[in-house]
Amino acid sequence: MSGFPQTNTATYKKERKYAELASALARMSKAITHTADLCTEVQLDLEAMRNFAGHDAAKFMTVAAQLNKEVQMQAEEEEARH
Repeated sequence: MSGFPQTNTATYKKERKYAELASALARMSKAITHTADLCTEVQLDLEAMRNFAGHDAAKFMTVAAQLNKEVQMQAEEEEARH
């Protein structure tokens, strides 16, 4: 009779460990899904940053070209005065 309770105890412990494992795997699966979602968001953010950086660079080059033209015209006017 002493073997019977041990078997039940061992079975209970084994089942509890399997339940803990299943719970841990479910949490891990949820965390992996969340990580995949975050990676997708980061990818979209990087794409947007690349687009905005290209747009801002084009604006910067346009303004710089215009300012350089103005500076050159001022220098030519200075030279013409002297």
